[in-house]
Amino acid sequence: MLETLDVETGARPTAAVIWLHGLGADGHDFEPIVPELELPEALPVRFVFPHAPPQPVTINGGAVMRAWYDVYGLGGVRREDDAGVRRSQASVEALVARERARGVPAARIVLAGFSQGGAIALQTGLRHPERLAGIMALSTYLPLASTLAAEASAANRAVSIFMAHGLHDPLIPVERAMLSRDALRKAGYDVEWHEYPMEHAVCAEEIAAIAAWLRRVLT
Repeated sequence: MLETLDVETGARPTAAVIWLHGLGADGHDFEPIVPELELPEALPVRFVFPHAPPQPVTINGGAVMRAWYDVYGLGGVRREDDAGVRRSQASVEALVARERARGVPAARIVLAGFSQGGAIALQTGLRHPERLAGIMALSTYLPLASTLAAEASAANRAVSIFMAHGLHDPLIPVERAMLSRDALRKAGYDVEWHEYPMEHAVCAEEIAAIAAWLRRVLT
């Protein structure tokens, strides 16, 4: 089981958000955003912030850092490590199972993530066998896209997907995110899309949109 940081907005949470950080960060990265969401007292939520395991990352010269999967260069294009993506998918599935054991049904669980974490949220959520409350994918893209049609779960065909991206993102170009958005929509998924004049980051307007979406899918 991954080590996690848990933040509860009230006693006896009735919903959970499993929120995965980006490459080189850790579970503390998005902890400060919880109070900024200003969720209502009547909606007690457990935010689960896992720490990815440290591993060498090829595009960073093999430096060891927290990562959900390796990323390597192939013909000048950044590519994800298939086996690593699937290992992290299994780790997130274990966290979902833990929340269910703690009394939160799958339909009250959101999978969320930023950058690499968002890719794993999409990878896991779209394949999860039980209907989830939603998938939040920030500044990211759809990994292993060619396998989705064969592996997608029927239970989450209608799940609400929140995607947001910076128009000036130098790490994951917005065009790549738009291709993922369009592929998901073509496959019949409900994607709520937001774009902001920022780089590889999160802004105040985005946090407000996230808060509104969370209230909608968890209420």
